[in-house]
Amino acid sequence: MRELLRFFGDFLQGLGGLGVVLATTFDGTLRGKVDGRQLRDSLLRLGVGSIPVIVATALFVGGIMVVQSAPLITRFGAHGLLGWGAGFGILREVGPVLTGLMISGRAGSNNTAELGTLTVTEQVDGLRAIAVDPGPYLVAPRVLAIVLTTVLGTLLSMAVALLGAALSGFGLLGVHPVTFWNGLVSGLIGPEDVLHGALKALIFGIIIGATSTSFGLHARGGAPGVGRAVNQSVVLSALMIFVFDALVSFAAEALAP
Repeated sequence: MRELLRFFGDFLQGLGGLGVVLATTFDGTLRGKVDGRQLRDSLLRLGVGSIPVIVATALFVGGIMVVQSAPLITRFGAHGLLGWGAGFGILREVGPVLTGLMISGRAGSNNTAELGTLTVTEQVDGLRAIAVDPGPYLVAPRVLAIVLTTVLGTLLSMAVALLGAALSGFGLLGVHPVTFWNGLVSGLIGPEDVLHGALKALIFGIIIGATSTSFGLHARGGAPGVGRAVNQSVVLSALMIFVFDALVSFAAEALAP
């Protein structure tokens, strides 16, 4: 019971901190006060460093989609629908969700650990002491970097996963890549599916960036406190990714003509 109450306490703390961080980010962005050097460094460290993980994960995801579809494709001889089946799942669900979880596990945890260390060693207070606002200098660049990384990383993972699915379909089922491509673009898959996945990626990026930053800035208790903040950040980000994934999917179905 105590652990359950602690979890809900962390959840409410994360929601409150998420709002504050988002307000700080939007304010700094609209006023053009985001530190350019910090944004560039964050993009290089959090974004570029995540590319190998995203590519490797996406390749295997594409292969898994084909392996799971193989029994039905073989049974009914629906080889021409392999591109649609793999593409629909990758573009709308698997690509955005798995990329979001990977970004949360790598970039989000890294962000929380860095900010938590700065907080417990009172370096954030030191910035305030010399009249440097941590919002435009630390908060906004990191949140924007994670949002951009998640959106662009999701688009990259979609393309790589489709490539992995096409190669796996050719190797396992003998489905020629041209047949796969025709099934993908035959009218069953359209730009709205890509936009659906990109919208989810944008929401996931905001969640990861704001949550990881909030828990990092509220870390207390030295090194153990930083570890707890990282754990809470990753768990809450993953939970909110699945919650908002369901909400966006239900909303899209409800608004569909």
